[in-house]
Amino acid sequence: MPTEKSNPTMKDVAREAGVAIATVSKVVNGLPVGKEYRVRVEKAIKKLNYQVNSYAQGLRNDRTRTIQVIIPNLTNPFFAELVNCIVKELAQRDYRTMLCMTDGDPSLEQAHVLTAKQHMADGIICLSYNPTLQVPENVPLVSIDRYFGAKIPCVSSDNYGGGRLAAEKLMENGCGRLAFLRVGTSLASETNKRKDGFVSACEERGVPYALKIIDDGTPYSEFEAFLREHLHGGRLDFDGIFCVTDALAFWTRNTLQGMGIRVPKDVQIIGYDGVRRFGTADLPCSTIVQPLAGIAETCVDLVLDGHPEKAPSLICLPVSYACGGTTRQ
Repeated sequence: MPTEKSNPTMKDVAREAGVAIATVSKVVNGLPVGKEYRVRVEKAIKKLNYQVNSYAQGLRNDRTRTIQVIIPNLTNPFFAELVNCIVKELAQRDYRTMLCMTDGDPSLEQAHVLTAKQHMADGIICLSYNPTLQVPENVPLVSIDRYFGAKIPCVSSDNYGGGRLAAEKLMENGCGRLAFLRVGTSLASETNKRKDGFVSACEERGVPYALKIIDDGTPYSEFEAFLREHLHGGRLDFDGIFCVTDALAFWTRNTLQGMGIRVPKDVQIIGYDGVRRFGTADLPCSTIVQPLAGIAETCVDLVLDGHPEKAPSLICLPVSYACGGTTRQ
């Protein structure tokens, strides 16, 4: 018998059950074995509290049931909730998560991808800022929001449809002079389509609009200057604003209120993401909601399939609108 402080081994289980070690191995690995032997082994495992070393088991099968998730950061509430959904989805499939945060550094993203196999990851789910990311052929990778080519599936929300929906909701609520505010990378990304959808809806209805677009790292004072340029006699030139993220929408609401502009009475605002305060409470703004649970499930399905190159190159999931107090009901 094992000592009180030692961990029981497969040999201990075999001795307790009165069977060969090979029989214990078959039971542990789910292989066929006589019912009597299986019962004896399972009783011995329970009695000794034997813990299967699933990592070592995975190494023998060249699979560790570990998926690498590459994300810019967890300070952004959207990224945090997305990772939460992915981790939960993987856990439901009995997979572990290897989390890598890059702060959007392309070289660090590339390093994580190239060392995935060394870290024994079975696959990668990646939200990347590196447009030239090189992916080894033997590493299944699923991308979020960035298209890398036909052999790497990209999972995204319907950004174009979301941009249209935001403009249509503002117009439906009586807005006739719209603005679009965006902060983000200048690199090609599915998220850029939010502007395209917004512009398309405005032009179809003949509604005037203005665009203010800045790159990541540019201070938000650029937006404040833009808004003040369009402030005349205490009134803003716009009565509806679509912001490319909820974080920007929340900032815009606070900035306008500091300028004496009432939201939503004077100006209505819609963001994009569907982020909730502390994960479960109210929305900080009216928003286009991304189906995060659906995005996570789709990414996990694709990466665990092991052959994501056979999947469609772009998978867009539908978005929805939710009122969060910055638009009129």
